[in-house]
Amino acid sequence: MLTIAALALDWVIGDPQSWPHPVRFIGHLIVALERFCLRVADWLKGGKVIKFLLGVFLALGTIGVSVLAIGYVLSLAFRLSGLLWLACALYLVFTIFCLKDLIDHVNKVEKALEALDLDKARRALSWIVGRDTAHLSPEGIRRATIETVAENFSDGLVAPLLYLALGGPVLAWGYKAVNTLDSMVGYKNERYLYLGRFSARLDDAANFIPARLAALLLILGAKILRYDSHNSYALWRREGAFHSSPNSGQTEAAMAGALNVHLGGPNYYGGILVEKPAIGAGGQESTRESVQKALKLVKFSTLLAIALAILIEAMVLAFFQYPWGWGLSF
Repeated sequence: MLTIAALALDWVIGDPQSWPHPVRFIGHLIVALERFCLRVADWLKGGKVIKFLLGVFLALGTIGVSVLAIGYVLSLAFRLSGLLWLACALYLVFTIFCLKDLIDHVNKVEKALEALDLDKARRALSWIVGRDTAHLSPEGIRRATIETVAENFSDGLVAPLLYLALGGPVLAWGYKAVNTLDSMVGYKNERYLYLGRFSARLDDAANFIPARLAALLLILGAKILRYDSHNSYALWRREGAFHSSPNSGQTEAAMAGALNVHLGGPNYYGGILVEKPAIGAGGQESTRESVQKALKLVKFSTLLAIALAILIEAMVLAFFQYPWGWGLSF
């Protein structure tokens, strides 16, 4: 019941900023290792190959330290006390999810739009998207909101649930380390083009199956909620690979089809125009109703994702046993 309890806790209290969070420690570790790698690259006067190899060290070092630290904490707690292990495992699983925080931010954006405060809506949106928001129209803000809801359903919920089911908190936090690496160094700019390339590819690999599972869950959710599931499936099959990322377009296409809206298109990142293909080009503009339907679809699909994760973990536990109390039971 740990994962269900953790999700319920997330739904009630969200992500308190004052609480210690493993992602922040992973972020500090990445910053420290990045500085070390850049110093070594300067000392060696390294080119592309040297920076790529240092990027491999950065990624594997971050993942290794994260996995070992989580594993050590859980195994030590398991040896000391069952209740202590329960508390540690619950907190570690709770901090993996951020569904409540995402929904709260989306509602802040929508509330500002309803109040016709475009600047406030843009600022609120900037907390949950990576693109420049300063000049977005209300339609552009809502389109970006739906896109980030779709993407976060995959890498913020389905992927952690899948890795939790397969390997408990240790494997799930290994995934979160990969995801954090990509968000911090996985950029195609001068600084990270080679240093962050391995991290970006690793994130693509880690999310390959979860992204497609998430898309299928959205399509199933659309079917049950009587959204346009036929269009959702058709658009996913036809345009899921349109995105520059092998994974982001999967859930975006499924979501766009279910809501009959168009997503994607060119956006500015750090002042640089990035051309992205449109997904669902024949669809309507995103509206307040579209955003609310997207949230409803993600909430319902979360229940489907939990059911799937329970099934996967039951199958895993039928054949394997997690070592040193690393595992957990839904």
